[in-house]
Amino acid sequence: MHFSIPETETRAGDGGAAYVAYNIHVNGVLHCRVRYSQLLGLHEQLRKEYGTNVVPAFPPKKIFTLTPAEVEQRREQLEKYMQAVRQDPTLGGSETFNSFLRKAQQETQQIPTEEVVLEVLLSNGQKVKVTILTSDQTEDVLEAVASKLDLPDDLVGYFSLFLVRETKDGAFSFVRKLQEFELPYVSVTSLHNPEFRIILRKSYWDSSYDDDVMEHRVGLNLLYAQTVSDIERGWILVNKEQHRQLKSLQEKVSKKEFIRLAQTLKYYGYLKFDPCVTDFPEKGCHVVVSAGNNELNFQVRLPNEQIKEGSFKVTRMRCWRVTSSVPMNNGPSGSSPAKSEVKLELAFEYLMSKDRLQWVTITSPQAIMLSICLQSMVDELMVKKSGGSIRKMFRRRMNGALRRSDSQQAVKSPPLLDSPDASREPMAKLSSKLTSVSLRGISHSSSANDVGANDFHGNYAFEGIGDEDL
Repeated sequence: MHFSIPETETRAGDGGAAYVAYNIHVNGVLHCRVRYSQLLGLHEQLRKEYGTNVVPAFPPKKIFTLTPAEVEQRREQLEKYMQAVRQDPTLGGSETFNSFLRKAQQETQQIPTEEVVLEVLLSNGQKVKVTILTSDQTEDVLEAVASKLDLPDDLVGYFSLFLVRETKDGAFSFVRKLQEFELPYVSVTSLHNPEFRIILRKSYWDSSYDDDVMEHRVGLNLLYAQTVSDIERGWILVNKEQHRQLKSLQEKVSKKEFIRLAQTLKYYGYLKFDPCVTDFPEKGCHVVVSAGNNELNFQVRLPNEQIKEGSFKVTRMRCWRVTSSVPMNNGPSGSSPAKSEVKLELAFEYLMSKDRLQWVTITSPQAIMLSICLQSMVDELMVKKSGGSIRKMFRRRMNGALRRSDSQQAVKSPPLLDSPDASREPMAKLSSKLTSVSLRGISHSSSANDVGANDFHGNYAFEGIGDEDL
């Protein structure tokens, strides 16, 4: 998640007195508007719970009214503070921090707490309508959808809710995975655009976990529907013979066998992103990035129109960061740049050869989602390396009973596959095989274009992965 405070506002309080509001953006979109005193209250609560040695320094109080220069200085300090708290696994994952952001989001959007019906999509386009409260957090909504579908509690952790944007051709562009610090109903309605939807999709990368999901009828149906959908949209590559076999298994309603065959196909379980731009192997190259199998796959169109393909393994990424920037405004004085002008970039430092590290940059509106994918791959690798499993009971909080659905809804079986796409262009390999080596630690590098220098992700998987795993 990319936290920033790019702007402030002077607003009138309840008594009419003016105050400065700090606009907290998440992934370039306004999440909430807060006062300095509110953030100070959060800071004091975190210090009380975790101690002064854990919580980062907070901008000091000022006795007199701040000058414009002091307001700007405080904005920068508060932005660094929020980024530091979010980056800390203990503080950023705490209920104190997350509940503060949820409450602030609801207050900013001025949406009262009331019962509403929220529509959640499945991968096959099926709509699941659940009755929730506007103040329900992501965990509550996920549980409500699972209850509606009759998905067992111990399988809920294998799925997540994602914010997507529906394109004119009916495809979905993934914006981000919904987080614990937000209210899904507020997040989607505050965008004021019907193209934004919430979709349920599996949240793991290792296909061996499919066995757990397929143990239950509803889990099998969800995974089957997602697999068929990924094949139809061209995310999974299928040749004519494989297509014939898959269609035959569909006709026999052999869902497990269908998934088993799909698991052997190229790009099974990958998330495909919208076309964007990269600086590898040279600046200005158009690329389609897919995330899966612990790697980022590049399909690059070179300036000579040749298409090449290559993959960057997450275990060879030393670290990565997300940066956002706004071009200098050349318009009339006082005008603001359009939101579309905000540029998001994901840059990762990659081990190209034994002694050579190189930064690779992807410029994409989906840079945040790419970063989330990388982090979840690393987390999954570390869990597996420690001998653990993502299989866990879905934890319900003790405060308040969640609403169980009075009626269940079945997952509809998708139609038979269409004919395979024969228009796919042949691709050459992007690079030759690289020598593997493991790394330890992180080096922090900075850029003049960085908005948030603290929004930096070290790949701690290197601490537990040896040469034989690279």
